[in-house]
Amino acid sequence: MENGSQKWRFQGNKRLNSTSAISIRGIMDMLIGNLSTDDPRPIIPLGNGDPSQFPCFRTSTTAEEAIVDALHSTKHNGYAPAAGVPSARRAIANYLNRDLPYKLSPNDVYLTSGCIQAIEVALAAITNPGANILLPRPGFPAYESRAAYENLQVRHFDLLPDKGWEVDVDAVQALVDENTVAMVIINPGNPCGNVYSYDHLKLVAETARKLGILVIADEVYSHLTFGSTPFVPMGVFGSIVPVLSLGAISKRWVVPGWRLGWLATSDPNGILQKTGIVESITGYCNITTDAATFVQGAVPQILENTKDEFFSKLIGTLKEAAEKCVDGIKEVPCLTFPSKPEGSMFVLVKLNVSLLEDIGDDLEFCMKLAKEEKVIIIPAGMAFGMKNWVRITFACEISAVEEGLRRIKAFYQRHAKKQ
Repeated sequence: MENGSQKWRFQGNKRLNSTSAISIRGIMDMLIGNLSTDDPRPIIPLGNGDPSQFPCFRTSTTAEEAIVDALHSTKHNGYAPAAGVPSARRAIANYLNRDLPYKLSPNDVYLTSGCIQAIEVALAAITNPGANILLPRPGFPAYESRAAYENLQVRHFDLLPDKGWEVDVDAVQALVDENTVAMVIINPGNPCGNVYSYDHLKLVAETARKLGILVIADEVYSHLTFGSTPFVPMGVFGSIVPVLSLGAISKRWVVPGWRLGWLATSDPNGILQKTGIVESITGYCNITTDAATFVQGAVPQILENTKDEFFSKLIGTLKEAAEKCVDGIKEVPCLTFPSKPEGSMFVLVKLNVSLLEDIGDDLEFCMKLAKEEKVIIIPAGMAFGMKNWVRITFACEISAVEEGLRRIKAFYQRHAKKQ
């Protein structure tokens, strides 16, 4: 048979193409691809939440030594149990129990390859034919893409910018039908930089209970707060509504590349067990990959021995960087923010394109900014469903934050409409 006449019976999975089209990685690649190769200035990365490249955000020596010790022990070179190394599950349960009014057991914790895989496990476990899930807008795009892959229908409830990005509880109630299974909250907030109060989280829990749905609480930025509102885990309200609590060492220890996350069933009433969710989580863990065994082996030492001084320094650096970021944004007339960030590593900023001469939306703003100034920020219309908003991270060296905002100001001045 001649070349070109052979008929092949395989082809790519088009569903993967569509579900992965919108991701932070994909958007970052697009923006980086638009950078000018003629500009000798360094890139200012105000796009993603990975400050590990900056010396001021180096992880704790305790964490580094824990990894070395785990490797040298030769005890963690083999396959791990599907749900995780028992000592790591126990350490994470103890770590989470510091903030809870009841006690999780190691059996309530499932280790994952970063928080992204925890999202995958959670959504796979709750998916049934015809089911739908409520996602926040703005929210983290991994939920959207994973739900599409699982054929889990998505409905969006708005976060209210004028109320500190609180959940629009009335909208949640209006969206629910007999096929709604869960809602997602992200606290501290990505992309908004908000932190929810105890009272608001309790209201969310009571609303979910009334509607008969569980809460998926994305707390990967837990304890990274520097405003007036302290972090409260959603699991505190596990006796009101069952909660799947998602977390990781990625952000608080600034080691996203170590890929160590978890899913915890915060459910003292055992509802997730009775409804088969726990069995589904276990089943999914049995057919998927897991976090590297030696990293799991290091978890007890990381969680138990990291000194408070490390966390205090990290929070201080984030707070100072956030203040510099906010001050810089105020110098750019086309950018405004409804509230200062109080947590995570981001602030969501409204873009007024009517003040600009030749820029039509947030995507064009970010693409031209990358090309002309070598500054990367995220267009929130494409990434988070918030057209003409942008997400800026302040998790960088202070000098990089200040330089980035200076370049954004210069960019605005070049493109501002003439009066």
